[in-house]
Amino acid sequence: MEKKGFRRAVNIVTILCTAAMISFVIYGLKSGIFTDRAMMEELVSRGGIWGPVTFMIIQMVQVVVPVIPGGITCAVGVVVFGPWYGLLYNYIGIVAGSCINFYLARRYGQCLVKFFVKEETYNKYITWLEKGKKFDKFFAAAIFFPCAPDDVLCMIAGLTKMSWKKFSAIILLGKPASIAAYSMALVYAGGFLSGLLG
Repeated sequence: MEKKGFRRAVNIVTILCTAAMISFVIYGLKSGIFTDRAMMEELVSRGGIWGPVTFMIIQMVQVVVPVIPGGITCAVGVVVFGPWYGLLYNYIGIVAGSCINFYLARRYGQCLVKFFVKEETYNKYITWLEKGKKFDKFFAAAIFFPCAPDDVLCMIAGLTKMSWKKFSAIILLGKPASIAAYSMALVYAGGFLSGLLG
């Protein structure tokens, strides 16, 4: 009975959190916060002590609900908080979102993954499930590089027999380099383009 009650509570919390994230995304898209870098920077910078928390929640949400351009949030983190804190907050938010993706896929299976992932993308990567431990190596390499579809791969990983311990180790060790490379590249590219246009 205790296990059933616990599972029911987990399901309720998961549903409420998912609903809250979807509502937050709808609000962000309608208000323009998630599509306008300047608006997001203003929102986060006005947050005071809650700015980092707000930013990390936004970063986590964009990983789980893939409708917010990840490039915008990574660049905002570095621009608003500086390179070191920006990297840290990006890292925390993205790692949290990646773990949620893995959990949701493991808990609810292919139906949920197909709901979040385009069929074409799903079919492209689902074949890796048949390759056993080769997927683990592919996953670790993909997480390390900045251009891989990490959000999708974290969900696909949730459909495999990969342990939480191995998944966590890959995410925790592989994410910093890719986030740093991606964030700084976007910031410098934006500065370069601003200089040309200015």
